[in-house]
Amino acid sequence: MLFVLFIISIILFAISKMMPGDPVLRLLEGRKLRPEQYETQYRLGREKLGLDQPVAVQYFKWMRSMVTADFGYSIQNKLPVRQMVAAPLKNTLKLNLFGLFFTFLITVPLGIVCATHKGRLGDQIIQIFTIIGYSLPVFIFGLIFISVFAVKFQIFPVSGTGVIDSKLTGFAKWWADLRYLALPLMVYVFSSLGGITRYVRAAMVEALRTDYIRTARAKGLPERIVVYSHAFRNSLIPFVTIFTGWFITIFSGSVVIERTFSYNGIGNVLITSLMQQDFAVVLTFYMFYALLTLAGNLIMDIGYCVVDPRVRLA
Repeated sequence: MLFVLFIISIILFAISKMMPGDPVLRLLEGRKLRPEQYETQYRLGREKLGLDQPVAVQYFKWMRSMVTADFGYSIQNKLPVRQMVAAPLKNTLKLNLFGLFFTFLITVPLGIVCATHKGRLGDQIIQIFTIIGYSLPVFIFGLIFISVFAVKFQIFPVSGTGVIDSKLTGFAKWWADLRYLALPLMVYVFSSLGGITRYVRAAMVEALRTDYIRTARAKGLPERIVVYSHAFRNSLIPFVTIFTGWFITIFSGSVVIERTFSYNGIGNVLITSLMQQDFAVVLTFYMFYALLTLAGNLIMDIGYCVVDPRVRLA
């Protein structure tokens, strides 16, 4: 994992250096300076950001700062990166944790019901809706929900995380915050239902076709025990894969949803930083995502061993 992370860091740093644009020019943008002052400020800006040193030296200084959790300085926000991402990370965690909870709360039972009633009318109707939901882009759900709940009925605000009045406390503050979270959360859940329901259904259908399930039924075991104790547990291998992938997104943000609703989350901050060439922020996020992905693969392997003891014997 460390070796892979090291290679990824080299690639990411090299890509950032090949990107067009000059961060120092962005830093000086809008300032009214005479030519000699501008030249002096430009030179000082390059020294401050370490851009006057060789690329190899810049890389090792950047890696040292990453290891010591000094993620650099955001030239656009005029803040250290750690301070700048604190609030967006909190908002992203809130959105994704609630989203994952409600998504799996709905899709797992729904997928199991579809698998146990495979081919019946209810299963066919659900499959039609899951195909539609799986095929539609996320921003289409966003536009539909904005049109219905924000424009037509005006129940929720259209966008933003809200400027909560500092005088609000207790339930009033919680309710105001919840109103701004509602639409992104609803779009998150509805856009995820189709794909995961079909995934759970396919895994359960495959498990219910196996010989040990027929044997369990032949022994007279109750259907509830057959489905939930035998079939579902043995269908968890593919389920662990998708759950781990979704768990990683808790920290990485939902870029399309956050951008659609101007939600102050990690995904929205990343896109804005890319557009503004704020490379300290971009590199910090990408290294964080790389570390999360590698850790997720490790968690996935451990999860395989937990749900299927046969993996430990391989």
